[in-house]
Amino acid sequence: MNDENIDLYGPLKKFFGFNQFKGLQKDVITSIMQGNNTFAIMPTGGGKSLCYQLPALMEEGTAIVISPLIALMKNQVDAIRGISENPGIAHVLNSSLNKTEINNVMSDIEAGITKLLYVAPESLTKEEYVDFLQNQKISFVAIDEAHCISEWGHDFRPEYRNLRHIIKKIDNVPVIGLTATATEKVQEDILKTLGITDAKTFKASFNRPNLFYEVRPKTKNVEKDIIRFVKQRTGKSGIIYCLSRKKVEEIAQVLQVNGIKAVPYHAGLDAKTRAKHQDMFLMEDCDVVVATIAFGMGIDKPDVRYVIHHDIPKSLESYYQETGRAGRDDGEGYCLAFYAYKDIEKLEKFMASKPVAEQEIGHALLQEVVGYAETSMSRRKYILHYFGEEFDEINGEGAEMDDNTKNPKKKHEAKEDVIMLLTVVRDTKEKYKSKEIVNTLIGKENAMLNSHKTHLQPFFGCGKAKGKDAAYWMALLRQVLVSNLIRKEIEQYGVVKLTATGAEFISKPTSFMMTEDHVYSQEDTSDIIVDSKSEGIAADENLVKMLKDLRKKVAVKHEVPPFAVFQDPSLDDMALKYPITIDELSKVHGVGEGKAKKFGKEFVALISKYVEENDVIRPDDFVVKSTGVNSGLKLYIIQNTDRKLPLIDIARSKGLEMSELIKEMEAIVYSGTKLNIDYSLDDLLDEDQQEEIHEYFMEAESDKIQDALDEFDGDYDEEELRLMRIKFLSQVAN
Repeated sequence: MNDENIDLYGPLKKFFGFNQFKGLQKDVITSIMQGNNTFAIMPTGGGKSLCYQLPALMEEGTAIVISPLIALMKNQVDAIRGISENPGIAHVLNSSLNKTEINNVMSDIEAGITKLLYVAPESLTKEEYVDFLQNQKISFVAIDEAHCISEWGHDFRPEYRNLRHIIKKIDNVPVIGLTATATEKVQEDILKTLGITDAKTFKASFNRPNLFYEVRPKTKNVEKDIIRFVKQRTGKSGIIYCLSRKKVEEIAQVLQVNGIKAVPYHAGLDAKTRAKHQDMFLMEDCDVVVATIAFGMGIDKPDVRYVIHHDIPKSLESYYQETGRAGRDDGEGYCLAFYAYKDIEKLEKFMASKPVAEQEIGHALLQEVVGYAETSMSRRKYILHYFGEEFDEINGEGAEMDDNTKNPKKKHEAKEDVIMLLTVVRDTKEKYKSKEIVNTLIGKENAMLNSHKTHLQPFFGCGKAKGKDAAYWMALLRQVLVSNLIRKEIEQYGVVKLTATGAEFISKPTSFMMTEDHVYSQEDTSDIIVDSKSEGIAADENLVKMLKDLRKKVAVKHEVPPFAVFQDPSLDDMALKYPITIDELSKVHGVGEGKAKKFGKEFVALISKYVEENDVIRPDDFVVKSTGVNSGLKLYIIQNTDRKLPLIDIARSKGLEMSELIKEMEAIVYSGTKLNIDYSLDDLLDEDQQEEIHEYFMEAESDKIQDALDEFDGDYDEEELRLMRIKFLSQVAN
């Protein structure tokens, strides 16, 4: 169909009910219908699927759509079937079908009913499917999520690299590749691998002006932060991405016990559960999906209001793609990422087993993510620059929509430093990546620099003389890069070259205002009200002192050592949460109901008075309830010690080491529940020995086991002392 004047508006209205095309859709569709190989790069939410659905419905024959995810196919097939009388108009051909279903699909294709056939790349490696398709009328082949083809892409699938040969085998038809994210390197790789270097390429703007970008430091209290964020948006849909399945389950549970309708989604769940959870999200039976990256490709839910990254992703492509699932209806979309450098280190460790070439690519991609997280310039400008697009951060659409632009950091004149940096790039013959340039500036030798004799050059260490460290020079380098004074080479990925503008800057420098970078230390807790067991969080010191004095009095009254009343971490937690009822006190770390009832009255009275006198604003979301994962185990231990079952049998039946069982028992008695393990101790220690240890704990300043081991100097081992401490606390503290 090569006619220039194809009517696309009639079919657009007939099939999809739209009067207008979005962005580049019309140009892309025209290109396909003229029989051209075509490549479309459109941001998530830009309407990619319509680019192949409409021509498939208009042309004779069946269009093959190769797509990486079964969930995505199901979603789209349902949508297409919704616009036709005949369900055979769209089919899936993948591993989820049985023999009868496969025959049904084949007969619909033969009868010319099927316009769109969705297949996974793996299915196309099956001879019988290829043989069958060779004899059918195929209109064109569409490859969705085409970045999966490129080893530079963020979701590499080997089957994709063989597609060109399979497509040629089936029929010599036009090919269209579509992706929501691709740097120049990835684009080049896709076209080469598909054998469509002659393709007409269409690239939409990557700017999503309705999305707000924010990066927060990831502290130990990230769950609390997430819960607060989600609760402020009750009834709105959101996605939370985590890197591991385990973390997905944990976060989903913690949200559920805090009254949020959330479901987990990851590849470890069976297909039925995944489909059910996806449908719950689409049908709004739940508000939040907590997911690994397996979720979301092609999920066509227009009103996702926020996307949270609990873990920073492996590349900016992934990040862009995942955040792009927010606000597809052009309404509000909030993209919040939590960042700690130790997550990057973890990802680098995962890469250690990969081939060296792949590791290099992985490290380079990760460094771009670090740059994005730590930068204090406009995040939108940073992302768009990464995708080869310029953005005017003053007048551009969406210019105000990120945390850095909203709360700008200090700037200072850095003209002289920029000249120094550019000169080092030039004088090291433009052969180094960012890290080596920074090492040259700060005078840090390594094998690479020494092999080029850079360490002997007069400029080696010139940046150190200015008292600036590696982090400063790296931050400046990123800003100089985004200002196009330097660029990163595509072929030798990451090697830094001067641009013509950069060369000119050296000879005719102008002002360069540098923004100071964020420093995300691990301890940065911002203004988060924290949960329990967090060390190093500032509790209210005055209140802690008062609570310690009260603890001493209560201990004397009950004739027990202070630690048997409440341990230090519990007092710290009280000085963070300000519990003013027994119920609230029982939720404080290490307290529990038993302890709260036994000792709590005077403590909540003191805190209540303190709160009133000092106008303390108490946390409204008083406590993140724990998921109670271990509550079943606790119950099991209590019941079976009551039955006098040998401790070693209790441990074995739960797959625990003895030391792990003792730890669980300690948690039980520290939170105020009695455990009777006399029967077990009587086998270990005689009456006098037990008496001796009991007296030690009565007099001791602290309940630390190391102190007890030192005191008894080898008379008792650690296990005996820990079990005696459990008995002691059960008797005197609970």
